Amino acid sequence: MQSYQLEIKQIVDYPRCRIYRQFIQNLMADRSIRTGGSSGLFYYTVLCNYANFRTSYLRIDGIGYTVYPGEWICTVKELSTWFRTRFQCQAVSILDELQKRHLISYLFLDRGKVVKYKIRDWKKHNTVLDYNCPCQKETGFFFMPVVVATELISAGRCSEMDILLDLWMSAVYNDSQVQGSEIGPVVYLRNGTGSPLVAYSEMAVRWGISKATTGRVLKKFADMDYISLMSFPGRTGSVIYLHSYLSTMFQISDVLVDKEEVAMVLKINITLPEETDPQADSVVTEHEVCGSEELSSVSKSNMKTIITKMAKVLDAQGISCFRCPKSVYKLYPLSDACREEYISHIQEEAMRFGMTVSCGEDKPVYTFELTLSPAKKDREGGARV
Repeated sequence: MQSYQLEIKQIVDYPRCRIYRQFIQNLMADRSIRTGGSSGLFYYTVLCNYANFRTSYLRIDGIGYTVYPGEWICTVKELSTWFRTRFQCQAVSILDELQKRHLISYLFLDRGKVVKYKIRDWKKHNTVLDYNCPCQKETGFFFMPVVVATELISAGRCSEMDILLDLWMSAVYNDSQVQGSEIGPVVYLRNGTGSPLVAYSEMAVRWGISKATTGRVLKKFADMDYISLMSFPGRTGSVIYLHSYLSTMFQISDVLVDKEEVAMVLKINITLPEETDPQADSVVTEHEVCGSEELSSVSKSNMKTIITKMAKVLDAQGISCFRCPKSVYKLYPLSDACREEYISHIQEEAMRFGMTVSCGEDKPVYTFELTLSPAKKDREGGARV
């Protein structure tokens, strides 16, 4: 039997986002996340979560109703429970607002006790099944148009639940157009740069809240294990990776994302210690670093710092040699021919090294290529790997 290798790739400009019903049910059950907000993204998603894919029949208080694709029927009390509103009239007001935005239409049945709503453009974004069959409300998925989610996010102040859904719908995995997406599912706000780095001020404007509230909400999500929040010094910005995204979306094992690896992929500056730093000589005392005399001028202590950062990243990927005290790092220069053939896009002042990891002195195990580029703002105090 012939074997195949599966590669999963998500396209950045895909117009719809797949949302699993069980994921929304889990969010609805999580009472620690606040839902009070005026954007309406969470409320609209809940209504989509219950909408039918095919015609079915529902009985409420002994009365039978026919529910067509894109529709659902529920009591006003159930609706208030879904939306977590204190009064039923508040749930109806939410329906009024969504109807004004031409996202849904609804009407009352049974003298106002029952609500029948319909998701507009449901057939356009979700495949409608013609045959009749009972609909299971907690299985499968539906498609959410990205443009609708963006419009709702921009409509008012976002709640914590709105923000979490926005992060989820903005996630990108294994897309060559977005840096860092090959490491794990990263949040990309589709700003055209291809970089997931985003400032708190930008997210605050997007969600209609303050920078302080933005930081508090993101830290809360990180503490609840919904996201990995990686903040970098200065004006570099932050990167957000989602937890449980791969297992939910693709039914595959989730990955552990390391901050050092993200910094290398995004080419974020590495600050090197001063030559007189007393800790510089003890950074990698358990390993031996050998450098060729032909190498460009980079101090041994700084090179040890860089290798230590590399070791953390590669060790997280399962290369155990970096834990062994017998490991020897041998550095050597690469020729100009390699520069032209492989990384012609790198600036001329960048320094390129080959690095061989050996077990002892005569057993090479791994070979890597390092590129150090002087930082633009600080040519002496920083470098990029």
